[in-house]
Amino acid sequence: MSTLFSTIKIRGTQLKNRLVVSPMCQYSGKDGFANDWHLVHLGSRAVGGAAAVISEATAVSPEGRISTADIGIWKDEHIPFLKKITSFISEQGSVPGIQLAHAGRKASYDAPWKGERLLAPSEGGWEPVAPGSIPFSADTAVPATLSTEGIAKVRRDFIAAAKRAVEAGFRIIEIHAAHGYLLHEFLSPLCNKRNDEYGGSFENRIRLLLEIVDGIRAEIPPEYLLFVRISATDWADGGWTVADSVALVRILKEAGVDLMDCSSGGIIPGVSITIEPGYQVKLAETVRKETGILTGAVGLITTAVQAESILAQGQADIILMAREFLRDPYFPLHAADDLGDITEWPKQYLRAKKKKR
Repeated sequence: MSTLFSTIKIRGTQLKNRLVVSPMCQYSGKDGFANDWHLVHLGSRAVGGAAAVISEATAVSPEGRISTADIGIWKDEHIPFLKKITSFISEQGSVPGIQLAHAGRKASYDAPWKGERLLAPSEGGWEPVAPGSIPFSADTAVPATLSTEGIAKVRRDFIAAAKRAVEAGFRIIEIHAAHGYLLHEFLSPLCNKRNDEYGGSFENRIRLLLEIVDGIRAEIPPEYLLFVRISATDWADGGWTVADSVALVRILKEAGVDLMDCSSGGIIPGVSITIEPGYQVKLAETVRKETGILTGAVGLITTAVQAESILAQGQADIILMAREFLRDPYFPLHAADDLGDITEWPKQYLRAKKKKR
């Protein structure tokens, strides 16, 4: 059997293979509510054989949304439909996960197919918040600087969202601290210029993330999984580095984080990145080897052979796929066939399974 289709046990949860659906924004919610689109989108990937399905960046507060069409989990009324989704995912033998997020200074936008335009408050938008009043670029909003009380509210919002996520049936909680969103903004010296306990030194810049990790780990059941997504490098001079990531992960591991989801970039525009298949895999490999934590590789991983090679070489422990799962919700079923493995098909689809010759 391939490594890709071997099981992996993390805490009290066993994943049936190493293929996980990475969070992918759908821009299809209203007032934070998920709907039938999200049920079918996430549910079909579970039907397709993914070991775990992680929902899109789910806002912990209204102002934490990237766009007006993001889903959220900032109020109890969001729970019932999310529970419908997690129940279906679980029924397919997949583990439901949720990515908790706050967009920070990259908030208050319209959906991409509507021009991804910054929305003013008069158009249903809101004032973004950030560690300081530094805009993402010259043509984006100047965010409001979070006060100490504002930071405390962010921390409370993440912890409350995690508690609701457990009630909604999610068994993997992922904290989004990547791609230039709020928690990444606190980590990176490129946009965190604060001079209080949440800025300046490395220890201060990681403080909010650690407080959130500690708070969530204390609230969720001990057997539930806690992942963190980071941008392992900013790809920019003076920014967050791989060495910073290694130092952070050593602390996160001791705090009870189970797996690091290793992405990169997003903190400033215009950086030079060589985009090629598996271009971020080395980041997951470095974090894994330097800290001993489990890692997930993500980014331009598109074939079964490529995914198997990453795992077989010890570069990561799971494969997180996004765009390939958009193209093919049943990728795991096809990947098993490509690798000569046997994997369980939904009984409703058995008559379509190709017979081995």
